[in-house]
This record gives sequence, structure tokens and C-alpha cells, in this order.
Amino acid sequence: MRRGRGPAAVLSALLLAVLTACSGGGGGEDRGPDPAPRRALWQPRPGLAWQWQLDGRVDPSADVPVYDIDGFENSAADVARLHRAGRKVICYVNVGAWESFRPDRNDFPRAVLGAPNGWRGERWLDIRRVSVLRPIMERRFDMCRDKGFDAVEPDLVEGYGNETGFPLTARDQLAYNRMIAEIAHERGLSVGLKNDLPQIPQLVDDFDFAVNEECAQYGECERLTPFVEAGKAVFHVEYAEPTGRFCPQSRRLGLSSMLKKPELGVWRRAC
Repeated sequence: MRRGRGPAAVLSALLLAVLTACSGGGGGEDRGPDPAPRRALWQPRPGLAWQWQLDGRVDPSADVPVYDIDGFENSAADVARLHRAGRKVICYVNVGAWESFRPDRNDFPRAVLGAPNGWRGERWLDIRRVSVLRPIMERRFDMCRDKGFDAVEPDLVEGYGNETGFPLTARDQLAYNRMIAEIAHERGLSVGLKNDLPQIPQLVDDFDFAVNEECAQYGECERLTPFVEAGKAVFHVEYAEPTGRFCPQSRRLGLSSMLKKPELGVWRRAC
């Protein structure tokens, strides 16, 4: 609880301020320049077209305003080239699983590595171990910031609904996901909520946009409307459904939808 100051303390403080001003600021001490202001967060609006390419170095040929690309596999020069073409760029980073092929793989203690998640070389993380994982994720988001990305797409933020090898709860996931959003915002990066549909009502205020896979195939796209109603983009892909089956609903809901192949290469077919 913040305590108030009594009249005597206030008068003393005022007198000290006057004396300090008259003496040239306490001996002319140089406190250095003020810290640089944090840059304004990019807020993608509903309906923005996008490209999602996680397979290798980015191909800039898609004529769309937003690119979502792998943070490790692309350089600051790649991001700058997209910026020169007028694109906003999202940094894909896995925050829910360990990946054997990443350069920081040895930063993860074995105790936080859980069951395989179905992708080669990946294992679920024990997201309850925030004191261990936060510094690692901070360094990853530092990388995204230093390469010039505008936003982050943190992947696998719904471990509590999977067989991870740890007794994760929805409460654990909420705390971890909010930590991830905080880390991004501290670095001036927008952040998207990837899937995790059940927790959208609790997390829509913490995240700046959503990324979704296959909500049409599973009849779940209506659950993303809180983001659109908040003026926040929903970047959505389908892998198996034809565009004629999901695009009419996507347009009605205000989603940024396209058909992609599961390997997430260059090919795309937008609504």
C-alpha cells in the first residue's frame, strides 16, 4: 500500500526542490539521455491478407501485406527486404516444445523436456518451470526484435490439452501464455495467440491477433469472433478443406483465410 506524505514532509520536499534548482541541479550531475520510448505496437486489423511460410528462407513473391516466417531461418536482411516492399513481418518461434534442430537446444535442461509431440525432433516443455523457460524465451524474442520483426507467432501454447508427460492444467497454460505475451510486449513486438480456442475469452485482451489452423474443418471458427470484434486480425489456414467450402464463412466472420499445404511452403490459395 502506498503511504501518503504529511504536510511537514511536503514542505521539506518543496524547499529542497527550490534549493536544488537554484544551485544548478545539484552540482551539475549529468544523468544521461532519457531512455528511448518504446515503439508503438503494430495492430493488424481483421481481413488483412497474409503469407505463412515456415519451410526454409522466405520467398518474397506473394503480393500480400503480412508475412509470417521462421525466426531462426531468416535473417535481418530478409526482414528488411520485406519491409522495403511494404510488408509487416511476424516471427515464428516455438515456445511450447523443445526442438533438436535449433541452435539454442542445449539451453534447455533435460528436466523440462517431456513427451514427443508428434513432430520429428520435438518434445513438449514443462511450462510450469517459468523461471527456467522465461530467460530462454526472452533470448528468442530478443532475436526477433533484433532482426527487425514486427510481431511474434509463439507456437504450441496449448500443451495442457495434450499428452505432454507433465500434469499441465488450463491454469498453468494461462499463466504461461500471459508471460509469453508480456515478453513480446516488453520488446515492442505484437503477439498472436496460436490456436488454444478454449482460452480465447481469457486471453483476447493479452494478445494482438490470432493464428488458427483448421477451425473450418472442425467447425470451430465462430470461437474466434472475440478477436474480430476487438478489431484484431485472425490469420487462418486450412489444409484439407477446399476454399469453396470455408471461404464464404471466413468472409462473413472477417477472417484472413487461405488454403496451404501442411509443409507451409510458398504455395497458397487465398479466399
